[in-house]
Amino acid sequence: MSIHALPVIPAVDRDTFRNAMAQLGAAVNIITTDGPAGRAGFTASAVCSVTDAPPTLLICLNRSASAWPAFRDNQALCVNTLAAEQHEFSTLFGGKTPMAERFAAARWQTLASGAPLLEDALISFDCQIAQRVSVGTHDILFCTVMAVLQGEARHGLAWFDRGYHTFSRHNAR
Repeated sequence: MSIHALPVIPAVDRDTFRNAMAQLGAAVNIITTDGPAGRAGFTASAVCSVTDAPPTLLICLNRSASAWPAFRDNQALCVNTLAAEQHEFSTLFGGKTPMAERFAAARWQTLASGAPLLEDALISFDCQIAQRVSVGTHDILFCTVMAVLQGEARHGLAWFDRGYHTFSRHNAR
């Protein structure tokens, strides 16, 4: 039996990859934490379901982000999916605004984990961080969902082709 090496395929360059990823629409989320390492939050579209038994989400976070140390050290987070009228929070939590100012701009509550839950979010997933995996520049946080709170909003916020778009629960069928 002979062993044949697979051909080396060159990696896609960063700009090509980023341009391709801009064509994948995703919900806009504010990810928050609070605990021994302090309160922090950031905007993310890199959130998805992993499994429903146990209910698990994954969230990707750049290790160079100012919020990263708090998420590294705290064991809980909340995924707050933004309603269409909350787009300003995406910009606020996605920039260089100090953490205290980010949180002062909205109303918050907590559920089981103690992580800040954005009032009037489309939906919020209160989670415990179960596992972390480092890949390239990011940490992938695998999070067990402890509680879910659905808001009253009828329109969600999506990021597609480097811009905001809204969608309706009624149009999504």
